[in-house]
Amino acid sequence: MLSFFWFTALLISLAILFCLYRAIVGPGVFNRVAALNVIGTKTIILLAVMGYFFERPEFFDIALLYAMLNFIGTLVASKYLEKGQLWS
Repeated sequence: MLSFFWFTALLISLAILFCLYRAIVGPGVFNRVAALNVIGTKTIILLAVMGYFFERPEFFDIALLYAMLNFIGTLVASKYLEKGQLWS
């Protein structure tokens, strides 16, 4: 059962690396923001999987908090890129 966890964690980490490549090399700034959002989502999934396999319910709380921060950060970055300012 633990080997399944390592296999899952490896696949999620590989997906994060692919998104990191897109975030660095991406053709446009909006693609980079989307790639960073996907990296945050994959991190949330990895935290939830770790919490399940290691039977640590605190990881789900951390994943939920990180999901909220990821969502707010993506909204702020998108608004700044679209309007050029955060307020108004």
